[in-house]
Amino acid sequence: MPVLSPQVQAYVVHAEPLLAITHVRVIDGHGTRANENQTVLLRDGRIAAVGRHVKLPAGVTVVDGSGQTLIPGLVGMHDHMFYPAPKVNPAAKEAIYPEQASSFPKLYLAGGVTTIRTTGSTEPYTDLELKKAIDAGRIPGPKMHTTGPYLEGKGSFTPQMHELVDADDARNTVNYWMDEGATSFKAYMHITRAELSAAIAAAHAKGIKVTGHLCSIGFTEAADLGIDDLEHGLFVDTEFTAGKQPDVCPDTKAAVAHMATLSVDDPEIRGLIRHLVAKHVAVTSTLPVFETFVPGRAPQDARVLDAMLPQTRAEYLKTRERVAATKNSPWPQAFQLEMAFERAFVKAGGTLLAGLDPTGYGGVIAGYGDQREVELLVEAGFTPVQAIRIATLNGARFMGADKEIGSIDVGKAADLVLVKGNPAKNIKDIENVSLVFKDGVGYDPAKLVKAADGTVGLR
Repeated sequence: MPVLSPQVQAYVVHAEPLLAITHVRVIDGHGTRANENQTVLLRDGRIAAVGRHVKLPAGVTVVDGSGQTLIPGLVGMHDHMFYPAPKVNPAAKEAIYPEQASSFPKLYLAGGVTTIRTTGSTEPYTDLELKKAIDAGRIPGPKMHTTGPYLEGKGSFTPQMHELVDADDARNTVNYWMDEGATSFKAYMHITRAELSAAIAAAHAKGIKVTGHLCSIGFTEAADLGIDDLEHGLFVDTEFTAGKQPDVCPDTKAAVAHMATLSVDDPEIRGLIRHLVAKHVAVTSTLPVFETFVPGRAPQDARVLDAMLPQTRAEYLKTRERVAATKNSPWPQAFQLEMAFERAFVKAGGTLLAGLDPTGYGGVIAGYGDQREVELLVEAGFTPVQAIRIATLNGARFMGADKEIGSIDVGKAADLVLVKGNPAKNIKDIENVSLVFKDGVGYDPAKLVKAADGTVGLR
């Protein structure tokens, strides 16, 4: 383990080499029932023992977990390090997403997110340097699996994205950023089939996976090209949109409006699910960001508002009011369809991953949004322990990191979250984080939050 800098030590409550959490309820991440009155022994940053009758060694530090629940650290699979900036000139339709290099690492960790996949980067060098700083113990934050820059075609809505010119450009971009340290790639809305195919081939040649937030390419086409994961689910799959042209992103508002007319039992949806499962393509659920577009639905969370830069908060609240006043919105029906799709996808044998996507119009914040994703999975029809598995072990397995993280098992890294209450019965208790352990080091979430509050949208 690295030596923690004084800056990191300021947030640490426990750094003892030998620590036991006693009388605690354990949800182990495997999707099975919670086990009551357990003892979890941590030794040198790893889980040394789990059970009801664990013998405590001499010199152990004891944390009383009575009335609390221990879950694996969340594995956020769509957890950007950037966030929309407040607009200086709203009429210009500016779309700039600055890196939240100070606030987001703290907020992810405070929310119980001990590992993230950045899933698209507007500042890939910053992400790579942040990962180095966190790994070296210089700043607090989650373990980072860094995605390269967006693989976007012509038509990007933000100047922060390079627009690919052809398949060779896609291939060269992937090869360059793999050499720089990227561990995954994300295709974006205007990429062509030739560019995506070239990117996938280059990434797969070195054992690296490609995901996508697509529009110009439908999910069925992407699966046939060999993509490994698809972000957001049906919200962004345009293949059912009338008049869809190859390699062209149709009007996204029309696509959502059409989605609202569909049923999960429609033959084309069932066929898509079968195809994705057969091709072993995962789907990443990002329900929190889309919930903000459903009029009057997303809770107005004081924690989220406190985290925001004042200008960001004002802009968010104004947009929220405008969304709430929308008449005949297709989003309520589309949101329910996506929940049903995710449930049906898993029932058919598909791998569902979980993330928050802190974009939209700014209502989704690092850490808090990851917790909300788990709550929404329960609303979608999963049991609490199933939802926690989706948000922990599923992501770890997809990234090939499940021997180290994702569940509470002897020998794994002690990436754990202690929460007050019982999320197996009341999933909202997942918000009541009292301690977060990363590699056996226990962090105070309240101190991390206090250091980040009022800055999201700026840094």
